[in-house]
Amino acid sequence: MRGYTQDKDAYLRRLRRIEGQVRGLQRMVEDDTYCIDVLTQISAVTRALQAVAVGLLEDHLGHCVAQAVEQGGPEAEAKVKEAAQAVSRLVRS
Repeated sequence: MRGYTQDKDAYLRRLRRIEGQVRGLQRMVEDDTYCIDVLTQISAVTRALQAVAVGLLEDHLGHCVAQAVEQGGPEAEAKVKEAAQAVSRLVRS
């Protein structure tokens, strides 16, 4: 079971909403919408994706990493390192 399984439907709804926002961005560009308005919407989509990423990370830490740490051993170290790398990727983006 994945850490986000209990919230899967909520994540899917949010991602579908984001998908709709991206389609809206495509229409804005097709319609030659003012640059700043397009950039504003891109910023909104970026924040929405970041919110999904943070939620998934929280679920991963609370479930997958916590479970591995309870069991200990090399698996725990690997999960902590994996989570740290994920945080690093998120911070860079």
